[in-house]
Parts: sequence; C-alpha cells; structure tokens
Amino acid sequence: MSHKLLREEVVASRDLLPVFPRVISEIFATLDDPESNLGVLEKLVARDPVLVARVLHLANVAASRSRRDDSIFNLYTAIALIGLAQLREEVIKSKLTGFVHGLLPAGVLPGLWQHGAATGVCAEQLALHLGLPAVPALVAGLLHDIGQVWLCRFQPAAFLSAWEEAKTRSTTIEAAERERFGVDHATIGAWLADSWGLPMQVCVAIRYHHCPDTALSVPLVPLLHVANVLSNALDLGGDYARVSALSQQCCDALGLRWDDSADLLFARIEAANRASAHFYDSPPAA
Repeated sequence: MSHKLLREEVVASRDLLPVFPRVISEIFATLDDPESNLGVLEKLVARDPVLVARVLHLANVAASRSRRDDSIFNLYTAIALIGLAQLREEVIKSKLTGFVHGLLPAGVLPGLWQHGAATGVCAEQLALHLGLPAVPALVAGLLHDIGQVWLCRFQPAAFLSAWEEAKTRSTTIEAAERERFGVDHATIGAWLADSWGLPMQVCVAIRYHHCPDTALSVPLVPLLHVANVLSNALDLGGDYARVSALSQQCCDALGLRWDDSADLLFARIEAANRASAHFYDSPPAA
C-alpha cells in the first residue's frame, strides 16, 4: 500500500482546490421553489458572459425552429424561451466543466472528463426517460469519478501506476486503488461530494456506483450505475470507456425494460451527447 488515505486528509485538501461552484448547491436548495430558482439563475447568468452567449444562442436556435424571424438579444426573453429546466442544465454543465478542468492536471488521463461528461448525459436522459429528477442525475453523472480526478491531482504517480496495474492484471481500477490507497475513487468522491454540501442521494450514488446492488433503496444509485454502463457500451467516453457488467437488480429496481422504448432512449442519449461534446471538450472561457 503506497499511502492510506483518510477522509480528513481528502476533505482538508479543499483549501488547495478551486472553490466548488456555489450555484450548484443553490440549484438543489431551490428545486422546489421555481420562482426563487429562476431569480438565482437569472442573476448568475447575467454576470457570466459565456453563459449569456450560450443562453442567447440556444434561444435563437429555438426561435428559428418556430420560424420566428427576429433575433433574440434580450437575456430574459431568451430564458423565458428556453425554459427553466434547460437553463439549470446549462448552468450546471458550464460551472462543473470549468471546475473539473481546474482540478485535472493537463495531459493526465485526458479521457477521464470525457467519460464523466458522457455519463452525465446518460444519467440525465435516463432520468427523463424514467420520470425521475434530472438535476441530481446530471450532477451525479458528471461527478461520479471526481475521486479519480482528486487522485490525478494529489497522487498522480501512484494513481497512474494503479491504472497501469489494473490493465496489466486485468483487474478493476477500484481494486487496484484500494491496494494502493486503502480506499477507492468512489469513496473519495463521496467524501468530497459530502464536504461540498451536495444532497445525500448524490453522495450515496457516487459512493456505490461500482457496487450498486448494496444500495438499491436510493433510486439514484441504480440509475447512475446504468448510466455509467451505457456511456461505456455506447462508446461515448473515448479511450477511457470500459464496458462493465449491467446489474439486472438495478434494472429491476428502476423498472427498466430493454424493449422498443430503449431505442428512443439511445437516440436521445446520442443526440444529447453530440450537442454537448464541444461544450465539454474544454473549460468555458474566462
């Protein structure tokens, strides 16, 4: 074992990290209050030129589909047109993309964030398909491997050695991590998520995304597992993607059936991934 990691050490490292985007917690805190949520997001978007440009672009795309001739330059008109759900999605994607790019050392496992982004897309679309809340699914998907991002930053040599060892020995990366650090990236990610004040269901989903059958009572756990498998099976995460076994217990817990309706789910996932690919490739401009 290279160095046994403790929760206190991981949580204390927050002082050396970029500040976790406060708006993510604000979105969760106001999900049951649409008017308050809209006010928070309007103020945030207005202060962020990148988000303003993104929202205006989306609104004009939507307007062109409705055959509206005049262009939209007013932010509030744009927000009204694209709707609160899509506005939340754009804010979450923008803020977490910038945050994770600020954490991840350049050139270290470049596919790691692409896999996280693809899993976020799959989780959000799967939640919509099943009629479950989309915001927790999107955040959990984007951050499910944040523990590996932490290891890349604070234990890069040992982590890359564990990664190579996992490939050489045909074992799982989480098993190799436990041998070297005493814990795996799922546990580290859950510690971080909890320290950032994220909802318990998100923390639990991150913690159990490699062993979901032990925590099926939290719906986000089987959902994140299935989303992770889909991102791998559909080859959406680039070279990082690894097909893993799909838990039938998770599918049963979600009431998920792989019938004709799944074809529509796959189509929506692939369309959403294409639409988001360039957005996730690099951090938002300052």
